[in-house]
Amino acid sequence: MINILYEDNHVIVVEKKPNIPVCEDESKDLDLLNIIKRYLKEKYNKPGNVYLGLVHRLDRPVGGIMVFAKTSKAANRLSEQVKNHKFKKIYYAVVTGKVKEKDRLIDKLLKDHRTNITRVDNSGKEAILDYELIEYKDNMSLVKINLKTGRSHQIRVQFSSRNHPLYGDQKYNKNTKKDNIALFAGELSFIHPVTKEVMDFKLDLPNRYPYNIFKNFIDN
Repeated sequence: MINILYEDNHVIVVEKKPNIPVCEDESKDLDLLNIIKRYLKEKYNKPGNVYLGLVHRLDRPVGGIMVFAKTSKAANRLSEQVKNHKFKKIYYAVVTGKVKEKDRLIDKLLKDHRTNITRVDNSGKEAILDYELIEYKDNMSLVKINLKTGRSHQIRVQFSSRNHPLYGDQKYNKNTKKDNIALFAGELSFIHPVTKEVMDFKLDLPNRYPYNIFKNFIDN
């Protein structure tokens, strides 16, 4: 069952559940792109293949809000917004240790496609995010992140490189428990590709499995 936040003739906005790949990967597990295509095919009784444009991504273990394009025109216009940093993407994360009240992180990030590992490297691409501390508890910080660029594993690498790795991040936090990564795409804003209306979407912080760690902060 898909949690559909909005749908019209041009776009569909959904909640991605954690541990579902956005598109087909080497695991061959059912991915979100094909789940939505099946939904559209059945709902509108469409013959043949269904078009669905992928304009941004979330890492497999990360849940949250995503928008997909239902036409090629919408896909092109949304992709331009992503390229020109007109998408507003807000994430919530639980990181190890106490961070500053607010800060801007700027790095150069380089991804090794053979290992799927990203690192800070002067030969990489610029990565920028702003964050603010929401609450500190039990040597962990709940932070709100305004992602300015969309580099691979950006949030995870920028915080881990400052000794504040994300809770549950099996790739960049060697000392974490084997829980789901505490990263959630909670807010998304973009300009509608046809009506030009500003579209704002927000989800409450998750408080159930596999996002148990957020519950520690929500239940205060």
